[in-house]
Amino acid sequence: MLRQYELVERVLGYDPDADEAALNRAYVYTVQKHGTQRRASGDPYFSHPVEVAGLMTDLKLDQQTIITALLHDTVEDTLATIEDIEANFGTDVARLVDGVTKLSKIEQMAENERAAENLRKFLLAMSEDIRVLLVKLADRLHNMRTLHFIKSPEKRQRIARETMDIYAPLAERVGMYEYMREMQLLAFEQLEPEAYATITSKLEELRSQDGGQVDAIALKVKQRLAEAGLKVEVSGREKHPYSIWKKMAERHVSFEQVTDIMAFRVICDTEADCYAAMGVLHTTWQFLPGKFKDYISTPKSNGYKSLHTSLMYENSMRVEVQIRTRLMHMTNEFGLAAHWAYKQGDRPDGQVGWLRDLIEIVDASHDAEELLEHTRLAIYQDRIFAFTPKGGLFQLPKGATPVDFAFAVHTDLGAQAVGAKINGRHMPLRTPLANGDVVEIIKSKTAEPQLSWLGFVVTGKARAAIRRAVRLKERAEIAEIGRKLFDEIATKVPARIGKKAVREAVKRLELIDEEDLMFAIGAARLTDREVMEALVPGCTTDLGDDDDWTRREHQISIRGLTPGVGFQLAECCHPVPGDRIVGLRKKGEPVEVHSIGCFELANGVDADWLDLSWGRRSQGAVGRLRVTLYDRPGTLAEMAGIFAQNHVNVKALDQVETDHPFTTYEIDSEVQDLAHLTRILSALRASDAVAQAERI
Repeated sequence: MLRQYELVERVLGYDPDADEAALNRAYVYTVQKHGTQRRASGDPYFSHPVEVAGLMTDLKLDQQTIITALLHDTVEDTLATIEDIEANFGTDVARLVDGVTKLSKIEQMAENERAAENLRKFLLAMSEDIRVLLVKLADRLHNMRTLHFIKSPEKRQRIARETMDIYAPLAERVGMYEYMREMQLLAFEQLEPEAYATITSKLEELRSQDGGQVDAIALKVKQRLAEAGLKVEVSGREKHPYSIWKKMAERHVSFEQVTDIMAFRVICDTEADCYAAMGVLHTTWQFLPGKFKDYISTPKSNGYKSLHTSLMYENSMRVEVQIRTRLMHMTNEFGLAAHWAYKQGDRPDGQVGWLRDLIEIVDASHDAEELLEHTRLAIYQDRIFAFTPKGGLFQLPKGATPVDFAFAVHTDLGAQAVGAKINGRHMPLRTPLANGDVVEIIKSKTAEPQLSWLGFVVTGKARAAIRRAVRLKERAEIAEIGRKLFDEIATKVPARIGKKAVREAVKRLELIDEEDLMFAIGAARLTDREVMEALVPGCTTDLGDDDDWTRREHQISIRGLTPGVGFQLAECCHPVPGDRIVGLRKKGEPVEVHSIGCFELANGVDADWLDLSWGRRSQGAVGRLRVTLYDRPGTLAEMAGIFAQNHVNVKALDQVETDHPFTTYEIDSEVQDLAHLTRILSALRASDAVAQAERI
């Protein structure tokens, strides 16, 4: 553990203007507050914040960050408060400490909710000041170094999984690769102990057999580059066990079949030297096609710059080589921390693109599961590069689609997307993008995010925005149904209902506003009796328990509402405009619309029945047909021609029965209304290719 004077000397070593008294005061404060508390290792608890502060000095961070590291557990684990911190160390330090501190109420939440709420608070604080993340990552790294002292295997596994899923990816996204690699290695040891033991033992065995081969290859590379007039530093190492295990899992190979276990780093003076060194290596040894990556011309989103290539060395040995300048190397190992060191003189704001995306996800996520899912999507996927027509560069996960690209450019552009051109060609919105694609989004101001997009988007930002838009639309449409029901309920009370009565009803029902009341009615969270009683207290006393008084007197129009949002068209009977329809309203579910003759209505005795109408000019629904064709060449084509002549879009066609000489199909087709569907049936029945056609 660092002694007080050692920590202070470290800070003064790179920042002579640091406030020595404040550093000493913070050290003493954390020792006093943690007092006799002990860690699982048996060490005094204050050794942990002191070591975290030591990690911050390795990054040469400012004194406020060092003090925050010393105090980061005092509010959570001692009687100290944020107000105490502010009074003793200032507003900035208090804000940073609060950003790292978990809320006490989080401890009473379910595990997923606790993790999500902790992450939510952490991300919001991080968006204001990136130093919150730096302290948190150092805190997690030191906790991982001492994880083996925790006796409970379940707790060790939980902490290791959280580290692997959230903190290691966050370290990677801000370019702190040293932290990322060590976290992954320590978590891997806990999560896959057998694999860890096997790989480390094989690495030891390889090390004992190679006779200094890594050093020999590094020397050979350096000599070849020196002959070409390049002054470089070359170092070699074996990849760490987790990286090897990932390659084994991805390629489905054994340890012996992983050929690029050795990695070498070439440090040059200038960017030009980097490209020159790459040329020398590629002309000396054969390089592997598809393995060259230029992160200098197109850096990663975390600022990482380097040339990556794989060479076929002597004896058919594959080796990976990374070529970079010294400045790139410092940035690559310590990432954003290198930019926020005290000597930069700039106040850290943490406003990098991916971080803004994370904050949008926090705002849009509906619950704990969504937040964790979307955040992991945002921080832990391999990347591709895609361009706007004007040359703007965006990094996206592999498998991203034009919808993901649109949301990455701007949330409004994603919401208004109706089509896309990829490299000048019109392509479906669900098309996966490839590296280097130029994507042009076609938009419409009247467009809205579609629920079906959730089936193919891969970015957390897109999923969160789509879900939020669909939820808002669903709420608005359910509230519209509730408004129509409210108008009918209001006719049953013995008074004229005005705005004042509605406001009083909202208060009595402990709702937020009138819109909230309409939503509660539409979603069947309130009964007619409860609404009437809230509007005119005492008016339901003489009504009794007979349900006749709740019977609807007017049809409710569903015109203007969206199938699948405000209501659902039942799969059992596939109603279309023109059918006589009724709705089943169950608590917390959209109204389910059935045709009046549907046999499934008998199962809806516990639901609230609504007399519905399509409303004027309602058109567009999916009708299901059962068509039996004669089993001979050309009949299927003739049926398809009938659908085309009648301007029908076939959504699905299933062959459900073959009984020679007949074949029967069930066909889902988009039709305008009942008359349109009837014309199609008539045309099918008149065809010599069709033995039978009916609606089901």
